[in-house]
Amino acid sequence: MAKTFQDIPTQRPHTPILDEIDSPHDVRELDLQKLVVLADEVRAYLLYCVGKTGGHFGAGLGVIELTVALHYVFNTPDDRVIWDVGHQTYPHKILTGRRDQMLSMRQQGGLSGFPKRSESLFDTFGVGHSSTSMSAALGMAMAAAQQGIERKTVAVMGDGAMTAGMAFEAINHAAHVDANLLVVLNDNQMSISRNVGGLSTYFSKLWSSKFYTQFRETGKKALSSMPSTSNFVRRTEEYMKSMVSPATIFEELGFYYVGPIDGHNLTLLIETLDNLKDVKGAVLLHIITHKGKGFAAAEDDPVGYHALTKIEPKAEIQKVIAPTPAQPKYQQVFGDWLCDMAELDGRLIGITPAMCDGSGMNEFAERFPERFEDVAIAEQHAVTLAAGMACEGAKPVVAIYSTFLQRAYDQLIHDVALQNLDVLFAIDRAGLVGEDGATHAGAFDISFLRCIPNMLVMTPSDENETRQLLYTGYQHSGPAAVRYPRGIGPGVAIEKDLRELPIGKGVLRRSGTHVAILNFGTLLQSALRVGDRMDASVADMRFAKPLDEALIADLASRHGLLVTLEENSIAGGAGAAVSEYLASIGILAPILHLGLPDVFGDHGKHPQQLRSAGLDEESIFAAISARVEQLHIG
Repeated sequence: MAKTFQDIPTQRPHTPILDEIDSPHDVRELDLQKLVVLADEVRAYLLYCVGKTGGHFGAGLGVIELTVALHYVFNTPDDRVIWDVGHQTYPHKILTGRRDQMLSMRQQGGLSGFPKRSESLFDTFGVGHSSTSMSAALGMAMAAAQQGIERKTVAVMGDGAMTAGMAFEAINHAAHVDANLLVVLNDNQMSISRNVGGLSTYFSKLWSSKFYTQFRETGKKALSSMPSTSNFVRRTEEYMKSMVSPATIFEELGFYYVGPIDGHNLTLLIETLDNLKDVKGAVLLHIITHKGKGFAAAEDDPVGYHALTKIEPKAEIQKVIAPTPAQPKYQQVFGDWLCDMAELDGRLIGITPAMCDGSGMNEFAERFPERFEDVAIAEQHAVTLAAGMACEGAKPVVAIYSTFLQRAYDQLIHDVALQNLDVLFAIDRAGLVGEDGATHAGAFDISFLRCIPNMLVMTPSDENETRQLLYTGYQHSGPAAVRYPRGIGPGVAIEKDLRELPIGKGVLRRSGTHVAILNFGTLLQSALRVGDRMDASVADMRFAKPLDEALIADLASRHGLLVTLEENSIAGGAGAAVSEYLASIGILAPILHLGLPDVFGDHGKHPQQLRSAGLDEESIFAAISARVEQLHIG
């Protein structure tokens, strides 16, 4: 029976078999009856841990039986198991020697929420995004073959991951090299949100499609006058289905296809995997699972329970209370602007690569379904799709996380910017993102955007500026990007009216002496507090490209030290742009760049990450004070 919130234990459950599992070697010592009990215990322990720490939730519940079966059948870590996305790996971590560390999940100094090679030998490939497992597994299998090593390589890929082109590139290559590779296709019709084109959805749509039914009925009518054709019609129909069935599709691509089978039947999984263990070549095992399996609320709402904050036991099921309307998330600011803009301009089309919920587009999708495009996990396609729409006079807005835009960099340059097309990029999760860590941090977008010709790059400092700069970018003729962080802002009042801000112009928020802080983005409040403490000038630059050159030159002429501040990589960032400009006009002003250092930052709470990067108020004040003392200013 599926559990509900009130069933989650407030103390660690008694798990006698799980307590004996320190590695997959211990799993392989169990008989089938105990393996079934173990799977139940892992599910209970996962509920307990995520209830205490928060984190990704539904995907792990859906692969518990698969995880037990994989570690039972294969000699991990000598045999390689590569997980796609990483959301589904909590059960894997529990069984691979990290059970007692699970309560540190996603906390500073604790376990990563994703596979991480430096964390465990069982994490064979680090991953935070989708659709990489098959390419990585193929590379491992080919390297093993080249070295004469006999091992099995297994890629666990969700059906959502199959919507990305990279997966099909790997499928095509795997068939070409005849690698010894097993792909487990975990088909739950979900990725994070509901899939666009999940396999079973695709096939059901195909069988009921207008083309198929019309073809079928037309064929029947054409042959109805021929009395001996009924068997022929039936065989033709079966053949048509077989041509587009999963087995035929994958086998035509060079894979030996098995399935689909029940991914929660542990006995069946073990028997099937054991049979496939010694099969040579490329094999695809198709399993059907249920995201959130064993937890009623997650089974009923797999989108809402993809991840959880800490669960407090309640008499009734309830979700975490959202921020009040007076202090909306940046994602809501974007979503509200998108709906308002769509009301004003019928050319607007909203595009997202499978991030409708996270990007705040739900209301837009409901109100303007004919102008909403979720292209699934296909960032490259999303950007070029927008480029094609812009060619025909549409006004596409691409809502995309900063870390995902990196996947479409070539398309951004060649398909949008090179042709100077009118596409607005709403770049969510800019800067550090907290517990998801380095794989999800938007640490590089200013750096990789500002070097592209024709790009307009905007760095709003608060909620209202985000709304107005979105409008500014939308009105701009050419490619434009607005970057904004995850979560809530400082609580600045949002103007309902939309106004176009002057492009390339910043605002001096505080006049001071000796030191001028040039802020790019949402660290402005910290900059203003530091400015008050040391009587420094503070400028809200608003634009990383084009820069407000007149404001920079003026501040450089009146202050002994310029400080640039950004929640982006120092290397190539907005501060670097300021230095480049000053050097180009022959001004050799002392300048201090504060931003993200040249390392991949670890996971933790956002304030902890800022402190580690030297971007909290106290660190900013200390860094500037040290440079002032060094330069003998004031």
